[in-house]
Amino acid sequence: MAKMNPYLNFDGNAEEAFNFYKSVFGGEFLAVHRMSGAPGGEQLPEQERNRVMHISLPIDEHTILMASDIIPSAGHVLNAGNNVQLSLHPSSREEADHLFNGLSAGGTIEMPLQDTFWGAYFGSFKDKYGIHWMVNYDHTQQGK
Repeated sequence: MAKMNPYLNFDGNAEEAFNFYKSVFGGEFLAVHRMSGAPGGEQLPEQERNRVMHISLPIDEHTILMASDIIPSAGHVLNAGNNVQLSLHPSSREEADHLFNGLSAGGTIEMPLQDTFWGAYFGSFKDKYGIHWMVNYDHTQQGK
């Protein structure tokens, strides 16, 4: 079975965002590569050379959060919006609270964490970097 790793794009603040995510999830970066290290990177405008070409942070043994910065001089345009949502499935209410409160800091809460009709403790928000998140603790999984 294939693994799926969420991949995010940023406009020059991928490293800042990932340092924030690391402060919530913990762990260490597997990789941080700069545009300057890519073939032809020396030809990029000075302000783009230090942008992140690739960064990755393990979230657990199955998931790695990955990202890069766009390159405006190559015609890249970031269209931040709700076209990407990351769904987190913690193993306890306490972990749900920790993830929700940590990641939503400075962002916009769309639905506060609450018990839902589908039997979950659920909430959603847009973080301070424009990334949409959902936290869904399934009560039926408790004790399993």
